[in-house]
Amino acid sequence: MVQRFDRLDDVWPAGLGRRLGAMVYDGLLVLAIWIALAAGHVLVSRLLLDMPAAQLGVGVVQVASLRVLLLCGAFVFFAFFWMRGGMTLGMQAWRLRVQTTDGRAINLRQSLVRYLVGALSWAACGLGHLWVLFDSERRSWADIVSGTQVVVVPKAGT
Repeated sequence: MVQRFDRLDDVWPAGLGRRLGAMVYDGLLVLAIWIALAAGHVLVSRLLLDMPAAQLGVGVVQVASLRVLLLCGAFVFFAFFWMRGGMTLGMQAWRLRVQTTDGRAINLRQSLVRYLVGALSWAACGLGHLWVLFDSERRSWADIVSGTQVVVVPKAGT
């Protein structure tokens, strides 16, 4: 069953500053995940595939497999937290939550769309994220395309 969040009247759309703050926090966490995944990639290549050290990172298969692993690792991180409670660790620190427009936890398809459009937003020099400044509902491209919203949740106990 999809989780429905409570206290929906107490939330408001998140602005750009909070979103960027959460992105910095989450970026550091994703970097740590990428370091662990890259180390695992090296270990598998060296120990299981018996690849010489000089061949690591050389060739299309080595480069492509590492890139796919890193992209999938970042997606799993975001999708897990977004679908579980609507908050990554960075979002928790900034009291942000991603949810559907009717206040429910997002699903896997919405997570994938958010992830892909979020990456495209950065590829467009951040324009998709800056869109929050121009949209009357403070939505980014990822919010619009996935049918989700990022909201600020009230402090605990208020």
